[in-house]
Amino acid sequence: MLPYPDIDPVAIALGPVKIHWYGLTYIGGLAFAWWLARRTAAQTHAPLQREQVDDLIFYAAIGIIVGGRMGYAFFYGLDRLAADPLWLFRVWEGGMAFHGGLLGVLMAMALFAQQRNIQWGRLMDFVAPLAPVGLALGRLGNFIGQELWGRASEVPWAMVFPRDPLGLARHPSQLYQFALEGCLLFLILLWFSRSQRPPWAISGVFLLGYGALRFAAEFFREPDAHIGFDALGWLTRGQMLCLPMLLAGAVLLHRAYRPRAR
Repeated sequence: MLPYPDIDPVAIALGPVKIHWYGLTYIGGLAFAWWLARRTAAQTHAPLQREQVDDLIFYAAIGIIVGGRMGYAFFYGLDRLAADPLWLFRVWEGGMAFHGGLLGVLMAMALFAQQRNIQWGRLMDFVAPLAPVGLALGRLGNFIGQELWGRASEVPWAMVFPRDPLGLARHPSQLYQFALEGCLLFLILLWFSRSQRPPWAISGVFLLGYGALRFAAEFFREPDAHIGFDALGWLTRGQMLCLPMLLAGAVLLHRAYRPRAR
């Protein structure tokens, strides 16, 4: 068993004002996305100009925050939302969901593309490789905040999280997700996007890749205590939400590469 590196989840404290590492991971992810987008926009096949990247990241940030919060409320906290609708706006109490953030970004990018006369599929292919590093940093934030930990295990690298009331040795599943959904997915997309692809192909790889890797990682992650398993006695809510992603990714890739009638 490995000792948990007990890191203070508060990065900066100025009197009553506290800045958590988890919040800083969002800033770090957006900063990296801005840098990579500026670099990618300089390429000849990019769907937008470097001068448009600032607005793109702003739209994406709004989509992430609004979609992530609403997704968490509807996917994981519907009972609490029904009992206390104002809880939706108390973001300082925590609660963000990737799948909601994805929907938020899709809508934000659709609006951005429409306003700037950019093909939506090309724009989403441009955006897809920007996301995994932010996802990786977010999982590090989860690890530091001792949240979304793994299932009990006896593997040599299991950890006891000090905030776990049961005091069990658990999989550090946040680090698994950091490596899979973050680092590995980024490398796959970086390689795949180096060549010009049909519209929606890169987006399809993102959806398939994230869906498959998140589905696998969920086998090591403790289900939410107030939800448990959703179906068949072993599917988690996260796995259920990944199934439409897998289907959508497969459909996009099929449409991108299907033979064209001559």
